[in-house]
Amino acid sequence: MNTNIAENIIELKGIKKYYDNFMAVEDFNLEVKKGEFVTFLGPSGCGKTTTLRMIAGFELPSEGQILLNGNDISNLPPNKRPINTVFQRYALFPHLNVFDNIAFGLKLKTVNVTYKNNAGDAIVRKEKLSKKEISEKVKRALEIVDLEGFEKRDISTLSGGQQQRIAIARAIVNEPEILLLDEPLGALDLKMRKEMQIELKSMHEKLGITFIYVTHDQEEALTMSDKVVVMCDGMIQQIGTPEEIYNEPNTVFVADFIGESNIFNGKMSGKKKVRFCGEEFECLDDLPVGADVDVVIRPEDIEMTAVENGSITGYVQSVIFKGMHYEITVKSGKNEIVIKSTKSANINDFLGLKIEPEGIHVIHAETNINIFDGVITAIDKVAFADGEFECDVTQLYPGYKMYDNMLVDTEGNELNIVGTQVTVKVPIASVSMSDDIEVGSTDGHIVSLIYKGDHYHYIIRTKSEEDIHLHDPYLWNEEDHVSIVIPKDAIELSLRVSEE
Repeated sequence: MNTNIAENIIELKGIKKYYDNFMAVEDFNLEVKKGEFVTFLGPSGCGKTTTLRMIAGFELPSEGQILLNGNDISNLPPNKRPINTVFQRYALFPHLNVFDNIAFGLKLKTVNVTYKNNAGDAIVRKEKLSKKEISEKVKRALEIVDLEGFEKRDISTLSGGQQQRIAIARAIVNEPEILLLDEPLGALDLKMRKEMQIELKSMHEKLGITFIYVTHDQEEALTMSDKVVVMCDGMIQQIGTPEEIYNEPNTVFVADFIGESNIFNGKMSGKKKVRFCGEEFECLDDLPVGADVDVVIRPEDIEMTAVENGSITGYVQSVIFKGMHYEITVKSGKNEIVIKSTKSANINDFLGLKIEPEGIHVIHAETNINIFDGVITAIDKVAFADGEFECDVTQLYPGYKMYDNMLVDTEGNELNIVGTQVTVKVPIASVSMSDDIEVGSTDGHIVSLIYKGDHYHYIIRTKSEEDIHLHDPYLWNEEDHVSIVIPKDAIELSLRVSEE
């Protein structure tokens, strides 16, 4: 017997979901163990609800398989799956009381009952549940959601939190193997949401069934989950326990999205040594010396100290009281550093900052250079990323030179290069953007921004979904429509393998 099948209640293998030319979910692979509380976490539009709907059967995957206990259910309709879903909008019946809302599915449900006829043969008949069975199941569901005695209450008399509990009771009363929850706390106020986080975790422990939960709220994910699946742009960024996701993010996106982080550009300066903010620090990550890295430091891992004891020094720019701690921003050179501390500080104080090696998390820099597939469209033009840019084509052919607007060899023979397939490389530092759409050679919308101490790292997405990375010291907004400017001398060309 395959023990993996026995252990994993749900497996998603190579799942893709696309609508016309839009890829909503791409290359999604996940194993969910029986009884786990798994959370899909990510910003709006990242594909988490689409993935949940494919598990429920409301959407069918374009590619890939969904396995339930080892059996392919990819094309099964929702009513054939032992899975129930709780939505943000509770969808309770206002004309039915609490009991009838919870019992609604049970009254329609049939179970196989086996009898023996006079000849001793087994006969299986489908029968509806008895009133007693329904009543016992409803009572048990109400006990789990802590609403005993609410059977006769009208839905309109219940608070938002109570209505959400009834919606959960209605889902669990059918005893599903898996309960899917799509942002179920989104409509509640902050206090009620925090209370329900604890209630849901308690329900999960009582029921012992598998929960798959969707949220964009990092605190919800960290509070309740056994496993967190961080998503962005329809793809999994990281899978791990809440502690792993928070303490060991494997991408800058995860570090920035989960909690608060100071993120700096750095370079490995020695064995387990990294240089950032103008100073060298010991760290626990052993990356190749000279590697460009992103350095992630949580605000609570920075200690304010006397100037002479600090690895970095700087002036206090702002102090904000947050109840349990102070949020203090220190300016060190060009970098802004955020600290969380139970101790306060005064504006303009000059102080030292101390960071222990275990507080420094180093990640390979995701992108220091943009790489595109391109095509030569003229003797001095290359097309890529939905635009046409001036370039120097002589770098493609050593020994050739430009003569009378033609590319010629040493003997004066012309080489026709229009249509040549090339790889285009552009350093991030060489790209700039403008709100004047006519200025640049291509344009797109800002889809991501991450602050890195003294600048923002932006991702601009063009119409055909090419991503262009760039740095800019100023704050722009997500979804801003901008044009992209790339100088001619920043474009590095090389022949693609097929052309060579």
